Amino acid sequence: MSLERPLQELPLLTENLEGSLLASQKSKRQKRLHVACLDAENTPQELIQSWSPPHKHPRVTDKGKENEFVLARRPRRRKDSVGACWDLLPDELLLRILSCLSLRDLLRTSRVCKRWHQLAFDESLWQSVDLEGKVRLGSALGQVLSAGTLTLRCPHTSIGEPCFTHKEELRVQHMDLSGCTVSPEAIDDILSRCTQLQNLSLEGLVLSDAILQSLAQNPQLVRLNLSGCSGFSSETLANMLQSCTRLTELNVSWCDFSTEHVKAVVCHVTPSISQLNISGYRQNLTMEDVQRLVERCPNIVNLDLSDSVLVTTDSFPVLQQLPSLRQLGLSRCYQIHPAALLDFERFEGLQTLEVFGLVQDNHLTALMKELPKLRINSQRFSNIARPSPSGRCAGSMWGYTCRLVYKL
Repeated sequence: MSLERPLQELPLLTENLEGSLLASQKSKRQKRLHVACLDAENTPQELIQSWSPPHKHPRVTDKGKENEFVLARRPRRRKDSVGACWDLLPDELLLRILSCLSLRDLLRTSRVCKRWHQLAFDESLWQSVDLEGKVRLGSALGQVLSAGTLTLRCPHTSIGEPCFTHKEELRVQHMDLSGCTVSPEAIDDILSRCTQLQNLSLEGLVLSDAILQSLAQNPQLVRLNLSGCSGFSSETLANMLQSCTRLTELNVSWCDFSTEHVKAVVCHVTPSISQLNISGYRQNLTMEDVQRLVERCPNIVNLDLSDSVLVTTDSFPVLQQLPSLRQLGLSRCYQIHPAALLDFERFEGLQTLEVFGLVQDNHLTALMKELPKLRINSQRFSNIARPSPSGRCAGSMWGYTCRLVYKL
């Protein structure tokens, strides 16, 4: 009997075991479902879908059959850039950085890409340019002027054809072309596009009537240096002077002038002129011209009549009628006797007197003692309307210093 009881209880044990196994499996399934529900609630499905590759979309044909599939390309994730990226910088900041570069570095920067090329030639970076020392300027000069340059300095340079790409007016206001090797046609090509010039130096150049006609289109011209120029008529000179009514400094010394040219200057220069250099006209400047000039321009402060043989001591009473006269040049006016220079003691406002060639060195000290208020022979060359007067910085002109400088 004791052996039968366990055997009879085996089915019950089996049922309990099966029930317990089923229960445990059921409880496990319930736990997995519960965890799955919790996971579904806490998992950001939208992010997962956005990061997951797109599903394959069937291509539906005209007959409605979904028998073709297209694999969609997974979009590339943009990598986070490390540090500052030049492409992300705004134009204003890049222009500020480019403004610190030299001319050579700025030109190199313009070759990086199209955007930098456009920024490198922004007009704000080309306000003032000094190209002195450049052996030859051709199309580069046209590019510099077309970039919106306001101040250009390139004296003693060989200039070819500027090669402008457009017919728009140039913005240049201050320009020094003194002593350049350039044809009158190239000068006219440049000046014909200028209407805002304020300071201009063409010293030593061969000009033409067309060039002076172009100058007449600049009513704001204040300083004009035509020293040593030639190639234009007296009529064109007179018309130009009549148009430039704001001139304060004019240098027409040692030009290829006839008597008519000198009279055109004396009779048509603006009455507001304050500094005038009309030296070098030995037989062409007469006493009548001096008288007419004083009557027309009573506000002259600096006057240079040097190398005029026909100017005599009779001009002293005439010049004394200029109340604002401070500097006077009479060098090599050989009709003036050295003893007559003592009469300048009567000129109350006069400060500087240049009489090179009239007084010997051993007599100059005695003259200075007789005229203690005057500085005598302190300046050998006149600075009237010249861009870079002697004794000043060679890299500047009329007080303007160029930012971009060409260096070998």
